[in-house]
Amino acid sequence: MSKIFVIAEIGINHNGDLKIAKKLIDGAKKAGADSVKFQKRNVNLVYSKNDLDKPRESPFGKTTRDQKNGIEFNEKDYNEIDKYCKSIGIDWFASAWDLDSSNFLKKYNFKYNKIASAMIVDNDLMTDVAQQKKYTFISTGMSSYKEIDNAVNIFKNHECPFELMHCVSKYPFEAQYASLNLINELKKKYSCKVGYSGHEKSGLAISYAAAALGATSIERHITLDRTMYGSDQAASMTLRGFEELVGGIRIIELAIHGSKEKNILEIEKPVMEKLRAHIKKSK
Repeated sequence: MSKIFVIAEIGINHNGDLKIAKKLIDGAKKAGADSVKFQKRNVNLVYSKNDLDKPRESPFGKTTRDQKNGIEFNEKDYNEIDKYCKSIGIDWFASAWDLDSSNFLKKYNFKYNKIASAMIVDNDLMTDVAQQKKYTFISTGMSSYKEIDNAVNIFKNHECPFELMHCVSKYPFEAQYASLNLINELKKKYSCKVGYSGHEKSGLAISYAAAALGATSIERHITLDRTMYGSDQAASMTLRGFEELVGGIRIIELAIHGSKEKNILEIEKPVMEKLRAHIKKSK
């Protein structure tokens, strides 16, 4: 039986605070997640100077530059995260949003990489990640089949193992946009594993359905409080909800994997004998 790989996406929900990050890592570990994931950006490469200089009120200052820099961890912070995750026994990795960040993250020797939906059109970044030949999750939000074709070809050409992740890039989104039928469509089209990266606001049902439909991985954002400052908080799960999600996924795994033959189960036989005892057998 293949285990569904569960990713606790911390992303930028730590708000630049290591104490918050560690609480989220602890919660993910307690819930039974297989890994936690962060996001890494070089702010000056990802955003234009014009955008960074725009006024923006935040806990970090009065410009977009202040806000973006405020939620980014530096090398010292990531070294502490690496040390902390190793100390409690949980894997971690991060999605790079630019080549500089990708090069920065290489020092941590992750087991996994991630291409965020926003970056599935960045050939240079995907090539750099594919050349590392580490198992890579590729989110497919905001993308057409043509763009997914291109990404798949890059990873195949570099013989890098990968897994697509069905994703809807709206934070959060309503149930009618989930399009979970695409999980199996992507499997058929690309002959690869397909997971689900969810940002829905309707509780656990959609993620449970993705697991039941055969998603090979489930990724959900986690937060200490959905009302905290931050663009991803509202589309995230509290630690209590995430723990419930992981528990449900493990039950679903057991429930959907079994024999495809219709036979009388051993656990049914005593019940069968009792409930059918009054029925006369035909000779």
